[in-house]
Amino acid sequence: MDDHEAMGFALEEAAAAPLHGDVPVGAVVVGPEGELLASRHNERELAADPTAHAEVLALRDAAAALGTWRLTGCTLVVTLEPCTMCAGAAVSARLDRVVFATPDPKAGATGSLYNICADPRLNWEPAVVPGVRADEAKALLTAFFTGVRSRPQ
Repeated sequence: MDDHEAMGFALEEAAAAPLHGDVPVGAVVVGPEGELLASRHNERELAADPTAHAEVLALRDAAAALGTWRLTGCTLVVTLEPCTMCAGAAVSARLDRVVFATPDPKAGATGSLYNICADPRLNWEPAVVPGVRADEAKALLTAFFTGVRSRPQ
C-alpha cells in the first residue's frame, strides 16, 4: 500500500472522530509488507484520556497485532503533524517512517515547532514525509473548528 492509499484510510478514521466530539485526526500503521496493521482516530473526549491521540492508539494496536513494541519496518500515517507526545511515541516504537498530511503550526513536533524525529540525541530517527493529501485533511479540520466556533456558548 502506498502513502496516498494509506492516507485515505487515515482520512476515513479522522472523519469519524467528530461523531463523539473529538478533533478529526486519524492514523494508521502500515506494516513491513504494506499491510494495514491498525487504524484509529482521536478519542480524547470519548475516553476522557489526554493520551488517546489517534497515533498512540494506532501504535498500541499495531504492537498488539505484531506481538512486539518494536515496530521496525512500519510506517505511521496520520492526517495531522504529530505533537511532541506522538512524535516521541514514533521514536520509541522504532518506526521507519512517519507520513503526515497537514502541518500543525501550533503543536507540530516533526518539523513545525520541534523536530523530534530528526534529533540525533535520541536513539532512533524515523524518516518524515509531510504533505500527503494535505488539502483533504485541512478541510476536515477547518470544517470541525468552524462548527465549534459557531456553536452557542
